[in-house]
Amino acid sequence: MSKQLRQAVQEIEISGIRKFNTRVAGIPDMIRLTLGEPDFPTPEHVKQAAIEAIHNDFTNYTPNAGTPELLEAASQYFREKYDLKYSTKEIIVTVGATEAINTALQTILVAGDEVLLPDPIYPGYEPLIHLMDATAIKIDTTETAFKLTAEQLRASITPKTKALILPYPSNPTGVTLTVEELEQIAEVIRETGIFVIADEIYSELTFFGTHTSIATMIREQTIVINGLSKSHAMIGWRIGFLMAPEAITNQLIKVHQYAVTCASSISQKAAQEALLHGKDDAVQMRTEYNTRAGFVQDRLTKMGFSIIRPDGAFYFFAKLPDSVQENSFDWAIELAEVAKVAVVPGSAFSEKGDRYFRLSFAASFIQLAEAMDRMSIFMEKYE
Repeated sequence: MSKQLRQAVQEIEISGIRKFNTRVAGIPDMIRLTLGEPDFPTPEHVKQAAIEAIHNDFTNYTPNAGTPELLEAASQYFREKYDLKYSTKEIIVTVGATEAINTALQTILVAGDEVLLPDPIYPGYEPLIHLMDATAIKIDTTETAFKLTAEQLRASITPKTKALILPYPSNPTGVTLTVEELEQIAEVIRETGIFVIADEIYSELTFFGTHTSIATMIREQTIVINGLSKSHAMIGWRIGFLMAPEAITNQLIKVHQYAVTCASSISQKAAQEALLHGKDDAVQMRTEYNTRAGFVQDRLTKMGFSIIRPDGAFYFFAKLPDSVQENSFDWAIELAEVAKVAVVPGSAFSEKGDRYFRLSFAASFIQLAEAMDRMSIFMEKYE
């Protein structure tokens, strides 16, 4: 008789985003507004740095945490951008932000721990928490404009609480937090002694003002996650960053080492170029995303959807009008099959998401305009 597979693995599922995207992928003439993939190319100077690395045979292992040159570039970049003061000993180059999340959770969690998540939230956290025999506790933000409040946080903390995961700007809502709101949350974290895993992967795509990291307020309790996928349109290069006090990174590096050894040497060379000479590469993208957001919001509002304007990233988490009787999954399937527009049903992100859907506006303006026209015709039957 064959040995049984681990039960916790069998209990988790493939991301609802990916499942839905696969479900509609075969429909012809589809406009897909599902995945969070920038439609901009990786900057040319970054690509050239990778090509040079290949020609120079820079194809061996690097130190586990990353090349010294990239770590120095990252230390300088995040200090200049967000006043994050991490030395090269306090930064780990990961295989994308996803590996960084997994490494952080494996390092801090033990069985029975609780991890707080603002709901709705990206579905990539909860399965990893479950695999650690810990419990994800979701905090409903649908009545607070998708913002976690200090009062909600304080009320949710128990003796079992180990950490809060705080992604901002948020996937799927695009909402971020003000300095004042962060300070109030930081005070609760400081008082209770829990960790905060600050997922700041969309930090460079903040539309109004400059991103502030909660690590500038409670450094000793914060693990910062960032990366280049969104800021430099480098999704497939898989470069993320873990930043924490040295006592924490000394433990994080162990999990990272045994999981992946190191990030791709070629991608690290490209990342070094991006950080040193591409500090403003995101400006054009950010401006374009903000323009697209205004266009899409206007069109969706006219169709009857309730919208909270995103502060960053490239998503709308839109609420279906009362005239729609179907759940979000069935509605999204029909939209895909009839109108040839794919969005992600809100149930992929939230227990309360059945009346919502996520639309990614990381698509060309031509595609977005056509998608809005198709959706407008589709929604006429609900008037």
